[in-house]
Amino acid sequence: MSKNYVAVSRAIVDAIGGSENITAITHCMTRLRLVLKSDKPVDLARLKSIDGVLGVVKMDLQYQIIIGNTVSKVYEQVIKLLPEGAVQETQLIAKKSWSFRRVGSDILDALISTMSPLIPAIIGASMVKLLAMILEMSGILTKSSSTFILLNVIGDGAFFFLPIMVAASAALKFKTNMSLAIAISGVLVHPAFIELMAKAAQGQPVDFIGISITPVKYTYTVIPALCMTWILSYIEKWIDKITPAVTKNFLKPMLIVLIASPIAIILIGPMGVWIGSGISALVYTIHDYLGWLSVAIMGAIWPLLVMTGMHRVFTPTIIQTIAETGKEGMVMPSEIGANLSLGGSSLAVAWRTKNPELRQTALAAAASAIVAGITEPALYGVVIRLKKPLIACLITGFFCGAIAGIGGLASHSMAAPGLFTSVQFFDPQNPMSIVWVFGVMILSVVMSFIVTLLLGFEDIPVEKQDDKPKQVAQALSRS
Repeated sequence: MSKNYVAVSRAIVDAIGGSENITAITHCMTRLRLVLKSDKPVDLARLKSIDGVLGVVKMDLQYQIIIGNTVSKVYEQVIKLLPEGAVQETQLIAKKSWSFRRVGSDILDALISTMSPLIPAIIGASMVKLLAMILEMSGILTKSSSTFILLNVIGDGAFFFLPIMVAASAALKFKTNMSLAIAISGVLVHPAFIELMAKAAQGQPVDFIGISITPVKYTYTVIPALCMTWILSYIEKWIDKITPAVTKNFLKPMLIVLIASPIAIILIGPMGVWIGSGISALVYTIHDYLGWLSVAIMGAIWPLLVMTGMHRVFTPTIIQTIAETGKEGMVMPSEIGANLSLGGSSLAVAWRTKNPELRQTALAAAASAIVAGITEPALYGVVIRLKKPLIACLITGFFCGAIAGIGGLASHSMAAPGLFTSVQFFDPQNPMSIVWVFGVMILSVVMSFIVTLLLGFEDIPVEKQDDKPKQVAQALSRS
């Protein structure tokens, strides 16, 4: 990755048609996410060839530019290149004809755009909960100690109030009032409402103005708040049209809250929970039917899901499953072999390549994948570029996923599987789970390393200084 983030950011902005072509910008852990006004001025080949860009995923007018662990540095520089207030402008996305593909793409985009900014908080909270579990397992803390209880509260905060976090993130996506979205989602996790829903679940009739309310628990959920905020974006526009200007300061927000909150409680909330539960039930019915084979298949296709960004679709399912059962035994175990295989394959590339720059990239990518479970640098910076190492990773992911499934591994958190986060798979009731986890990790690194060397790859020739990408050189001269 080029350390000149100013040059890289200038090259990216130039390749996508200039700062005036950007209507929205954000970033996740490894990707710079841009929404453009038009894709006509985008030079995709030039964008992909920029030194520092590992790959590009295009979804209509949204461009996900894979940078790696230093994406925040590039994001800061791109922001400086934008006109003041540019990212707050209304998205000027052209209307397109209705189609199932279009609807599916929009749903996937909404889910990914909403969940991606929340991943650091979810991972951080997960690791705190794991820390509490380790301290209790080791006998340092007891379950009744106030320190243990407070650690669990700290770790549980992001999950308990997840609907509020989702509403805030979705409000940015759907261009609606964030404070109103937070206020309405806050109703769903209010202590009095939770208590009322508990009574309703026990058979006590609960209604609002004569309309029966379905007993639902909203903590740890994603879909209800996401759907509610989407509906809110339309309610806000409608209320804005019908309220007189002189009353907008007090009448408009009051009407929005009075209309949107009951809709969320009576209709959208229960529907969102049913949708989330249905997706979760479908995924784990497949797991129950196929057993270890489902984990093996998921391990094989996981890098392909990451390439398309579809791996984020499983985030709500994982969260809900861990909340309901305390562990998740299909998606997360499959990631062990998938993630570390990318690291092992990158190590093989670093071992065999004659290109010093590729060797440096491969070593850094291997460390990121093996130690932290962050795989985009290895996926886009190494294995996709060389093609055959990707095949080695898919093969390794399948076999290691099968072993993880046979061993009954399950995650108690949702941090990206890697060496530092391996503790999430430790089962206090099954000490052998530690052996299974490290066995799968070692096998995935060794197997992918060997298979990559056996398959071989076409090495990237060493470039002369004069052959460096012209756009980066031009950007450097302007910076």
